Amino acid sequence: MYRDKQKTNYWWLQIVTALVCLILVTGCTNSNSLAADKTLTIAVEGTYPPFEFQTDKGELQGFDVDLMNAIARESGFKITYQNLPFAGMIPALQARAIDAAVAAMTITEERAKTVSFSRPYFRSGLAIAIRTNDKSITGFESLNNKRISVQIGTTGAEKAAAIPGAEVRSFDDAPTAIQELLNGNVDALLHDEPVILYAINSGNVAGVKVVGKLLTEEYFGFPTPKKSPNLALIDRGLTKLLGNGVYAQVYQKWFGVEPPTLPERLPFQTENTTDSGFFGAFTMIATAMPLLLRGALVTLQLTALSVVLGLIGGSLLGIIRLSQILPIRWAARAYIDFFRGTPLLVQIFMIYFGIPAISQELGLGFNLNRWTAAVIALSLNSTAYIAEIVRAGIQSIETGQSEAAESLGMSSNQTMRYIVFPQALRRMLPPLGNEFISMLKDTSLVAVIGFEELFRNGQLIVATNYRSFEIYAAVAFIYLVLTIFSSQVFSRLEQWFNPVTRKAN
Repeated sequence: MYRDKQKTNYWWLQIVTALVCLILVTGCTNSNSLAADKTLTIAVEGTYPPFEFQTDKGELQGFDVDLMNAIARESGFKITYQNLPFAGMIPALQARAIDAAVAAMTITEERAKTVSFSRPYFRSGLAIAIRTNDKSITGFESLNNKRISVQIGTTGAEKAAAIPGAEVRSFDDAPTAIQELLNGNVDALLHDEPVILYAINSGNVAGVKVVGKLLTEEYFGFPTPKKSPNLALIDRGLTKLLGNGVYAQVYQKWFGVEPPTLPERLPFQTENTTDSGFFGAFTMIATAMPLLLRGALVTLQLTALSVVLGLIGGSLLGIIRLSQILPIRWAARAYIDFFRGTPLLVQIFMIYFGIPAISQELGLGFNLNRWTAAVIALSLNSTAYIAEIVRAGIQSIETGQSEAAESLGMSSNQTMRYIVFPQALRRMLPPLGNEFISMLKDTSLVAVIGFEELFRNGQLIVATNYRSFEIYAAVAFIYLVLTIFSSQVFSRLEQWFNPVTRKAN
C-alpha cells in the first residue's frame, strides 16, 4: 500500500512538472510573439540634425533615429514614426496619442513628473552661438540685456529666461531659431552644442561660432507616457546596445569619437505625477490668466491695426479691380490671386525670414522686428480678401444710380464717394465682420515667428508646466469671448447703418 501511494505521488509530481514547463514555454512563446507583433507610434520632429532630420528623399535619419531603430530590432517591436512639433510631444504623451518620442529631449525634474524617461542615452550641454563678427559676447555673463533666440520648451529657453534684462525670442524649431541669429535679429542663440556644431561643420550655417564654456551638463532620454509598458522594452533594448558595442558604433558614425560613460538612471527619474485634480487645474488656469489676457490685448491690437490697413488697401484695390485700364486691373488681380492662393503661414515666413535673408546676402543688412513683420503680413493678406468684398459690394449697387448721378453733372469720383460707396459699405459690413473674426483667429499664426500674442503665450505656459488641456482650454475660451464680442459689435454697426432700423430706434 505504501509503495503504491509513493508511486502515485511520483506520477502526480511528473504531471505537475510537465504542466509547469508547458506553461512557461507557452508563455515565453506568446511573449516573443507579442513583442514581434507590437508596433509603437513614435513622435519625431525631423528638423533637428544630427539627431533627427530628413534626407533629400524625405527619409528619416540621424543619431536618435538609428539608435531607436536598433533598439526596436533588439527588443523585437516595430515602429511607426509620426511627425510632431517638439512642444507638442509631451502633451501627446500625456494624452497617450503616441507611445514614445525621439526628440533629443533632456531629462529634467519637471518633465519627469509628467512623462517617464528611458535610461539616459546621450550626454550634452547648452552652448552659446553668436555671429563671427561679434566681439561683445564672450560667455554667459555677457548675455545680460541681449536679444536671444531659443527653441520653445527646451532647456535653452529655461536658461535664457533667467538672464537679467534679456529679450528672449522663442521659435518652434531649431532651424528658425538659428535663422533668427543669421538675419541679425538677435545677438545670440542658446541651444544644444551638438546641434550647433553640426550645423556649422556641415557648411549649412556660415558666419556663426560657439563661444564660452558649456552652460549645463544634460542627459537625453526617450520619453514615454507614465506607467507605460513600452518603457521596459525601450530600456531593455538600449541596455543591450550599450553592452554589445552597437551603441558605440552608432555614436562614432555621427560624432566620430568614443561615447562617454552614461548613468543608468538620474536621481529624479521617478513615477511621481503632478496634481491633476479639479482644484489643481483651476489654480493653474488662474495663475496663467494674467499672461493670457495680456496676450489677448496684443491679439486685439494686431487684429484691429491689420484690418484697418487692409480696409484702406482693400478699398483702393477693389476700386482698381473695376478700372477700365487693363494692365492695372490685371496687376490688382495678380496681387489678389497670390495672397488668396498661398497660405498665410508661408507669407509670414517669407516676410519675416525670407526678405531679411535675401537682403543679408545682398549686403543690405535689412531686417524686420516681429511686430512690423506680423502687421505687414496680416495686412497684405487682409487687403486681398477685403478687395474682393469691396468689388462685390460696389458691383451690387444698381448701375442706374451711377447713371443718374452722371446726369446731374457729378464726376465719377463724386459718384463713387457720395452715391455708390456709402450704400455698398452697408452691404459689405457682414462679410467685413467675418473677415475681422477670421483675422482675429489667424493672428495665432504669427506665433511661428515668436510673436507673443494670445496663442503664443499659451504655448509658453504649456512649455513650462506641461498642462496642455487646461491652458489651451483657457486660450480657446478667450478666443470665443473675443469672437462673440466682435460679432456683437458688427451686428450693432449693421443696425446703425440701416436707415430703417435706425429710425425705429
